[in-house]
Amino acid sequence: MRRVLAGLALIAALAAGGEAVARSILFVGNSFTYGFGTPIRRFHPERVVDLNREGVGGVPALFRTFADQAGGGWEVSLETAGGQDLAFHLEQRAPLIERPWDVVVLQGHSVLDPLRPGDPARHVAAARGLADLVARANPRVRVYLVSTWPRADLAWQPGSPWSGKPLAALPETVDAANRLAVAGRPAMAPPVPVGQAWLRAIEQDLADPNPYDGVAYGQVNLWTWDSYHASTEGYYLEALVLFGAITGIDPRSLGPAERAADELGMNPAVTVRLQQAAASALGLPPPPGGVPLRKVPEPPRKPAG
Repeated sequence: MRRVLAGLALIAALAAGGEAVARSILFVGNSFTYGFGTPIRRFHPERVVDLNREGVGGVPALFRTFADQAGGGWEVSLETAGGQDLAFHLEQRAPLIERPWDVVVLQGHSVLDPLRPGDPARHVAAARGLADLVARANPRVRVYLVSTWPRADLAWQPGSPWSGKPLAALPETVDAANRLAVAGRPAMAPPVPVGQAWLRAIEQDLADPNPYDGVAYGQVNLWTWDSYHASTEGYYLEALVLFGAITGIDPRSLGPAERAADELGMNPAVTVRLQQAAASALGLPPPPGGVPLRKVPEPPRKPAG
């Protein structure tokens, strides 16, 4: 509720004369931030500042589009590099990042450490290092870590530490690392539950849990062609959760006619249900009558031995 009130206060301030100073936000991440494999990657790059000058719009441009519809007040920048973890950005991109931002969003590697999948040490150290970096430029900065989505390729295919485990296993691994990183750090917000929103969409029978056996009629595939990165709907859901967590505005307030979804050719009914999944992950009250849930199917277990 405090998040919702904060968001409404921002809108009121903007409406009361248009003199409120826009807040600056920087998104730091990789392909999960810039929208690999979908039109999201080049979605309205003019609405954001790409510090690497690569013409990316990505999830940050979706965030800006949502924010503009809710009253504006955000100047959005991004710094992304495909396949990289947070340590890369700390080591290689610090001069771009160390500026007086109001909000910084950090999205790490999908398995935390590409050389030691699931090991949180490198991720935690880099997240804290980046938080310290931006705090030197603005001691009042608010830093958010993104707890990313399950990867169908790692859950449903053999050969990974998550093979045969529930889809929730990888998001829980990433979220645990993020919670470790923010522990005792007042400037770092609770992790943004993007992975939980994906699981909610599956539980609510909106999204198909296994793209390898086809996508059921009436459901959407939250993964793109590689079953690793997100689809358009998947990145849209990610952006909704970020928008709600950072602004405090209920993502359901955007409604079926939300502009980005319309431009991307999304079914308005799907748009509404993605907004509901995002709100559920953020802990907002369900709509009257609730949302029907189902058990999330699990991959087959690896044989013992």
